[in-house]
Amino acid sequence: MIRTIQLTILPGDHIGHEVMDQALRVLDFIEKHDDVTFEITRHDIGGTSYDKHGTPLTDQAIEDAAKSDACLLGAVGGPEWDNVPYDLRPEAGLLKIRKELGLYANLRPAQVFPALAEASSLKTELVTGLDILIVRELTGGIYFGEPRGREELSDGQSRAFDTQVYTTSEIERIARIAFETARKRNGRLTSVDKANVMASGKLWREVVTNLHQREFSDITLDHMFVDNCAMQLVRTPKQFDVIVTDNLFGDILSDEASMLTGSLGMLPSASLGDHGRALYEPVHGSAPDISGQGKANPLAMILSLAMACRLSLGLEDWADRIETAVATILKDGHRTADISKADDAVLSTPKITDILLETLKGEL
Repeated sequence: MIRTIQLTILPGDHIGHEVMDQALRVLDFIEKHDDVTFEITRHDIGGTSYDKHGTPLTDQAIEDAAKSDACLLGAVGGPEWDNVPYDLRPEAGLLKIRKELGLYANLRPAQVFPALAEASSLKTELVTGLDILIVRELTGGIYFGEPRGREELSDGQSRAFDTQVYTTSEIERIARIAFETARKRNGRLTSVDKANVMASGKLWREVVTNLHQREFSDITLDHMFVDNCAMQLVRTPKQFDVIVTDNLFGDILSDEASMLTGSLGMLPSASLGDHGRALYEPVHGSAPDISGQGKANPLAMILSLAMACRLSLGLEDWADRIETAVATILKDGHRTADISKADDAVLSTPKITDILLETLKGEL
């Protein structure tokens, strides 16, 4: 019997469309070689949505996303929307879908493929074999805390303010995801906070510690201040297995960790919530400087699809096949511009997908 999987596709802006097109080719390949069919609903998000609908994300898009087995998102943003009102900018669409779907857990792996170890900005010996997973709280903290705003003072100055706020339940649910993930990996979790100067950080550390003692004593738990963690990521990154932290710190640390791998174009991510809701997207941005030129690296988008296969779609075998195929084509020297060296033949966005699909065919 053929199983139907419902997907909501949100290409976004600029190269978001280009990399999403390649992920759709992989979905088509899976359909042809398995007993599944993908029922796809496509919506705009980001600047493209603002131009068409006057909002970075429509209510209909949210409604369809909530009913899907998973959502795939490309990338949003671009300089043409720099002067759009703050609450209507492309990034507001991202924040909105995370909040409306309750996607509180962001999983961002930073894995170095052996063939790309030399592309890292760090010494090869520091990153060879690197495999870190950062679990970032995604719907709380300073990005969503109230009060927030700006006011004009009587002396002519302006004053802006944001509120960092977390509750026990918000911390506990993201910590539980991190502990469970660590249990499936190497059994080590580093919880990152700023408990020495922030009240929210002190609560964070207390809640994570208590949950560890109650339910996850088999996991090795370490606590680390965020400034030290930032330093350790470039000093000895392989000391980490799973890192869990809040929204702001996770935003910064995951971008830092991504550069250990050599290219943002290689990194997938998953955002998970309750009731099976999930959104998968590459870490890279919309790259307007190369938009429409066929230079975008689609592998992060395709690896995000692999994460979806494993975590949401019940297609674990395909997740393994996709990840193995990516490792194989990299080992064989196939490169897009962002991961190429001076003497490499540079492949276009669709061409590297052609090679990936041929490699997948050879795995069957």
